[in-house]
Amino acid sequence: MADRLLSGELAALAGVTVRTLRHYHQIGLLPEPPRTAGGYRHYDVSHLVRLLRITRMTALGIELSALPAVLDDPAAAEELLDELDRRAAADIERLTARRADIAALRHSGAPPDLPPELSAWRSDPASGLPADLARYEHEQLLLVGHLLGSRHPASLAALLGDADAELAASAPLTARFYALDDDTPDDEVARLVDDLVTRLGPVVARLAGLPTVDEQGAALLDELSERTLGPAQRGVLHRVRRRLTRPDRV
Repeated sequence: MADRLLSGELAALAGVTVRTLRHYHQIGLLPEPPRTAGGYRHYDVSHLVRLLRITRMTALGIELSALPAVLDDPAAAEELLDELDRRAAADIERLTARRADIAALRHSGAPPDLPPELSAWRSDPASGLPADLARYEHEQLLLVGHLLGSRHPASLAALLGDADAELAASAPLTARFYALDDDTPDDEVARLVDDLVTRLGPVVARLAGLPTVDEQGAALLDELSERTLGPAQRGVLHRVRRRLTRPDRV
């Protein structure tokens, strides 16, 4: 190696760009040699060593702002390494959970915007559910998952219960609900309301004492229903909700 290096030569040896070299000068990480009469900066081996130490530490995840305090202080460096190890462990845990979610979504065939625990609650794509109702179901799951899951995960877990068993028991009722229209006989509507109340009663019991969706969340869910469901379906939802919250009313 020559006794003196130009900036491009130093950057190439260290595996960085000249722009990075200039940035390190600007923030005070790397001493900046004076220019020669010809306007060039000449670097020596001490600059290269310093630059290699900087690139090694940044590769470990140490932020540039923390480097001045640790480059020449072994005690500070040791403490920072402990923190970096904790961060790396947290990153590994997060990425492992992400891979598990991806695997679960692949297994279920669910779209990636639904958390795996919610994707199990979608109607079977082979059921022939109309596109608008499939979209409604999807968006409803997204909303409920966000409104409960991000704030009250225990409430979401209680609401979902055993997905496989719950879905198997609820699928016929769901099909009857989606088939409702203005021509559905009143007695058939009444039976559906009774059956839904019976089916959802244990779910309401599981939620007793747990936080539920607040007024704003309930209004958003109602707005979603208004956008897609017909009058007969919205009427059944209203009657079921009234029965579940006020068992003395029919």
